[in-house]
Amino acid sequence: MDAFVAGSRGRPALSFLCPKISLFSPPSHSWFRWLVGAPRVLPPFTVAAVLRPIHGDHDAIDLPREADEIRGLLPRGFDIIGVLLVGGEGSDADVTRALEQARALRELLFGVAASHGLVGGHMDAATGEIRFVVSESGWTNSVEGSVVTWEDEPGRLLWEKGCLLRCELLLKLPLYLRPDVNSGIEGQFSSLIESTVAKLRDPHVYYLVEGPITSSQSHRSIILRGDDLSFDSHTHGNSRTDSCTTSIVTCSEFFTEKRYDLSLTRETADAIAITVNQSAPSLKPGGTPVVEYFPASAPASLIVITLKLDILCYSSIDFPVAAAVSELVIPGLADQMIVMKRIIASEITQQAQLQPFHFIPSGWHVPVTAIYNTRYGETEERQSELRKELHLRLGLPLASS
Repeated sequence: MDAFVAGSRGRPALSFLCPKISLFSPPSHSWFRWLVGAPRVLPPFTVAAVLRPIHGDHDAIDLPREADEIRGLLPRGFDIIGVLLVGGEGSDADVTRALEQARALRELLFGVAASHGLVGGHMDAATGEIRFVVSESGWTNSVEGSVVTWEDEPGRLLWEKGCLLRCELLLKLPLYLRPDVNSGIEGQFSSLIESTVAKLRDPHVYYLVEGPITSSQSHRSIILRGDDLSFDSHTHGNSRTDSCTTSIVTCSEFFTEKRYDLSLTRETADAIAITVNQSAPSLKPGGTPVVEYFPASAPASLIVITLKLDILCYSSIDFPVAAAVSELVIPGLADQMIVMKRIIASEITQQAQLQPFHFIPSGWHVPVTAIYNTRYGETEERQSELRKELHLRLGLPLASS
């Protein structure tokens, strides 16, 4: 049943693509559940997955830390659309607070207020009954909801309406360190990220876009230039593009075969591949290279930071691929650089070797990305702690010791 259709006849409706048991099992120290949707692709107030806060408790959640980690975990295109409180009294104040927390986390993630609707709700842990309110377009006025549905074929809804894009990019960034190794690292790293993102938007950058290989061993591919991309939009997952014309290539055109066997759609098997070519045009004939000298204000040493970026994005199949690159892929690369910056800056002398891994957790239909420092062994304490935190956030059982 389409919950949006049901709700459009009266009060708003809420639809879940995840099983009800995932909301309260296994037990959690926090009553809060972050509700994840995809406003670009799925109907309003459709919950694709549920995340659990792991920093702070239900009285004082550490929202900045939550935003930092969720930014690297969810593919661009998925978004926070609400908060559900599981257990507790479920008073009007609780439901309102849930809505406020959703709004606050959403703004920390993207730097702007949500223009899509947000949900605040309460679930009775004993009966499973859900009471919720929605705030249209992220505004403060809320409306009591009515219908709650649990989709029978959640994977079909996700992958008939949407698709994945994947981009891998190897970067080597120069970082100059003072003898006081911790001095100004965050600022330098942030400047490097800003300049790198600016280069990705350069008119001379090329993007090779390739669809999945078909049964006939062929695939659709095109080349986009920076000039073909639009950077005027700052939707951050809020809106759909309605300006598509027949001359615009949409994501659906990269899937020449019908995608009925959705059980085969796993982490990246059905993704559109995006390859970045940053080769600058050759110097004009007669051009003379210029070298500039910038003296250092203090003794410094050079280290080269290697970043192996690997991101997934979730887009509507009807979305123009050029818009998907500019509004999803490039911001997604920036997100992953920011997450890696936080890890590397805290271990600058240890030469962290970061590697993103994509997977679909058990019971989920949405892929997530975990970034591990491969310098650590599988059994080392830090690596084990990271896996434990990830399992807690995803609601997965912990391995027995």
